[in-house]
Amino acid sequence: RMDLAYVVLTMVDRDDLLDGGAAHVAQTVRRSKELNPALRIETLVGDFAGRRSDVRTLVVDGGPDVFAHNVEVVPRLQRSMRDARCSWERSIDVLRWARDAGAGVTKSSLMVGCGEHEEESLEAMQKLKDAEVDVLTIGQYLRPTEKHAPLDRYVEPEEFERLQKAGMQMGFR
Repeated sequence: RMDLAYVVLTMVDRDDLLDGGAAHVAQTVRRSKELNPALRIETLVGDFAGRRSDVRTLVVDGGPDVFAHNVEVVPRLQRSMRDARCSWERSIDVLRWARDAGAGVTKSSLMVGCGEHEEESLEAMQKLKDAEVDVLTIGQYLRPTEKHAPLDRYVEPEEFERLQKAGMQMGFR
């Protein structure tokens, strides 16, 4: 009814479900495409607690057009910015597993302005490209509440332009 062309399905961690919610997301993708075959669907999901089989369930049974999982920040800032149950290495594994399972497009995102240096962003971008990630988005970190990490800086448009140029040279879409 809404005549959508592209949707992003996102989810919170479902550690209350044995498969982390993978089958439910896969079913939602399948049913949505039955209702609108032209619809393109991106699934933005967590790391499924590092269970490769759950990543495969989502990719193979659901068939999203884009499999997205965010690394969030550069490796050095993982412990201070992300939940302790997450890791850069696991996130890279999840993106690789999705590719291995047949994901057509893989995508991740980085936040900047958290205390990273531009060189660290470039190194993180290269690690993502080495993991065969197709699409990368980079956005400004904004502190959601006082309980979250403070904003280190507002990134100037020129730095975003340099990162974009470097990303395109690395082969990101």
